[in-house]
Amino acid sequence: MKDTFKHKGLRQQLVNVLINKGINDDSVLKAIGKIPRHLFMDSGFLDHAYQDKAFPIGADQTISQPYTVAFQSELLNIKRGDKVLEIGTGSGYQTAVLCELGAKVYSIERQQELFKKTSKFLPKLGYRAKKLIFGDGYKGLPDEAPFDGVIVTAGAPFVPKPLLSQLKIGGRLVIPVGEDVQVMTLFIRKGQKEFEQEEFGEFRFVPLLEDKN
Repeated sequence: MKDTFKHKGLRQQLVNVLINKGINDDSVLKAIGKIPRHLFMDSGFLDHAYQDKAFPIGADQTISQPYTVAFQSELLNIKRGDKVLEIGTGSGYQTAVLCELGAKVYSIERQQELFKKTSKFLPKLGYRAKKLIFGDGYKGLPDEAPFDGVIVTAGAPFVPKPLLSQLKIGGRLVIPVGEDVQVMTLFIRKGQKEFEQEEFGEFRFVPLLEDKN
């Protein structure tokens, strides 16, 4: 669990790459610059930890590309103390970014193996989500709703209605929508049944799995 000067230097280089790609939210860049991404990856990929690429983390899942993490985090527009629901805990890297931004994070993962690993690992690094849940992301978390923000970290073939309904008025849902290629989509809740929708180009994600249990 080492985080060396070399790692810190590589992180700073990564931050510069993200700035050049158009990320300009200071708090997001600070979070990426602070979190030891190499610790979230299998040891075989350590040399790649600070490249702007996605990598496998087991259970057919990936740790998202840093640019994607930064882009989604920027779209969420988090303020300290915001209540945020994350669909797809995965490695916990995006969870750590949300915690670093001061959000109260509730995160759902449906792969048992990843859920167990990440639940143990995140607190060791000092990142404490309000709740990590093993369950079906399509259903959201009605017991804890409403949320200031909802972030989906896997490709959804459609927008799950429960996620929209669990937003506060003014709340934001950031979700990649599509089958093979996803379009990053932002929904802002304007009223009981009124949502503003904006699209932000194509990304590639592993699919958001439905609960088959």
